Amino acid sequence: MASAADGIGSLGTEQSHITVPVADPGAWATAMNNLGIVPMGLTGQQLVSDSICIQGFDPNLGIITPINPMMAGISLVQPHPVAAELPVIKEIIHCKSCTLFPQNPNLPPPSTRERPPGCKTVFVGGLPENATEEIIKEVFDQCGEIVAIRKSKKNFCHIRFSEEFMVDKALYLSGYRMRIGSSTDKKDSGRIHVDFAQARDDLYEWECKQRLLAREERHRRKIQEDWLRPPSPPPIMHFSEHEAALLAEKLKDDNKFSDASAVLFTWIDRGEVNRRTANHFYSMIQSANSHVRRLMNEKAQHEEEMELAKEHFKNSLLAILTQFEQITAVFTAATRQKAWDHFSKAQRKNIDIWRKQCEELRNAQSEEIMGIRREEEMEMSDEDLEENPCKKMRMEDTVLSAQTCALREENDSLRWQLDAYRNEVELLKKEQGKTYRTEEDHTQEQQLHFLQQTMQNMQQQLLRLQEELKGKELELEQAKDEQRYLEGEVLSFREKLLNAMESVDLTNHNSEGHEKGVNGTAALYHHREKKNDAVIWGPLRSEKEALLLGIISTFLHVHPFGANIEYLWSYIQRLDTKISAGELERLMVRLPNMFQQEFSGVGATLEKRWKFCGFETLKSV
Repeated sequence: MASAADGIGSLGTEQSHITVPVADPGAWATAMNNLGIVPMGLTGQQLVSDSICIQGFDPNLGIITPINPMMAGISLVQPHPVAAELPVIKEIIHCKSCTLFPQNPNLPPPSTRERPPGCKTVFVGGLPENATEEIIKEVFDQCGEIVAIRKSKKNFCHIRFSEEFMVDKALYLSGYRMRIGSSTDKKDSGRIHVDFAQARDDLYEWECKQRLLAREERHRRKIQEDWLRPPSPPPIMHFSEHEAALLAEKLKDDNKFSDASAVLFTWIDRGEVNRRTANHFYSMIQSANSHVRRLMNEKAQHEEEMELAKEHFKNSLLAILTQFEQITAVFTAATRQKAWDHFSKAQRKNIDIWRKQCEELRNAQSEEIMGIRREEEMEMSDEDLEENPCKKMRMEDTVLSAQTCALREENDSLRWQLDAYRNEVELLKKEQGKTYRTEEDHTQEQQLHFLQQTMQNMQQQLLRLQEELKGKELELEQAKDEQRYLEGEVLSFREKLLNAMESVDLTNHNSEGHEKGVNGTAALYHHREKKNDAVIWGPLRSEKEALLLGIISTFLHVHPFGANIEYLWSYIQRLDTKISAGELERLMVRLPNMFQQEFSGVGATLEKRWKFCGFETLKSV
């Protein structure tokens, strides 16, 4: 069998001679059929009938249509339909230098990687060690035109085809076992594996193709946008006296005023107005102003037409509402007892439905008319009423008459509805007779009674809780009053304690006798005072303390109600930034005859103040 007969792009009648005998022509025909190749005999005749091959195939065309389902859609001719339930049968393929044996059909198909974009290169692995580039080309040349073969020394190679669909045909040979000649040597046999390969040349060509398609798409969109773009406005001519004269004539024409005003605006915006052309532009502006009266007249005419249309619309609605009232009166007359008893139950039901629909439509029309009247009342301005008193009187009379008419219509409608409801109630009484309380009503009454009892119990419980809450609030107030009283007692006791300490310290510096004369609270306070600072009683030690004494005395003298230590320290710090509040406090503690410490406030608002008492001490002495 000829090797050229296995090629895809070769002609059917120009084949080389076959050197390998064909043992089973049917198997060979099936294998070629699976590869998408029309089998040819030794003399060019077909080995299988036309029913197996593509109908109407012409070998002179040189186009071989793939009929394998894996390769459908690649060629220009539609593939031959293959049933979905029929599996692809792989047969032995005989080539000039080697033979390809299919894998076990029970094994899973060979796996492949994800196909790269624009892939034209395949990876072929598992080649026999003695396989040459000519043998590889002979096997894969039947899949399509080969551009390049890059063979490695490690029994694999890369084959690049001219088209992408040829790669799919090459993947069909994956899993076949290749045997070179009739040798049984291990180096002449191998199971080939065909898979997609990622090549820079394929990616580059695919990107070029994508860029070309993108350029074509942008060109198509640009053409479409240009076609959909609105036409450009006409160009504005440059200013000249001749053009100004023509424009002045156009401004006087009502039909050409719009275009002329646009040209005038453009000229003024460009800065064509100067001292020489000011008169021309003034005349054109004057011509443009002359159209104001025309436009106002047109507006007044349109408003008048709109008022007439509104009046016509309102009159039409009133006529429709009158007819609705007539229809409703007919239904009301039909629902009266003297006529209602003669209708059957189905007729009564239909008449009742029609009457309700008619009343709903009539009420909707009436609301629409009232809305129109309210809008008319809101549109009336106070200025128009003041300028035209006669018109005001007419409008008031019109409004009153309209309101009277609307109220009369509403009264009639309510009266008719009342008559209809009364008739319905009478009919229900006659049909049903005396109503008896059913078991369901009795159950509902029991539930209602139970809910009422539950609500009464909850109300009583709520009142009891409110009373308890009031009692707790009173107890809390009493506790707060007691706390305030105790805090006041503690403060007064603390003041007495401080006064006693000062008097004892002045007369006698014996701290032990002082601790024996007061209770445990005074001892704790004395311990805290000793822990804070080691207060040293005695005269002034330096000139700085004398200056501080004078400043503090002056400051506290102008504050008869006293000042806290922070306020005093903030004032003295402006004069001497190195002084601290502790130094000031120690100085004033050492001179109890000049400075006296007092407490004011209760609880959290307790505040310690210092007062100047030098004059009171002199008077007592």
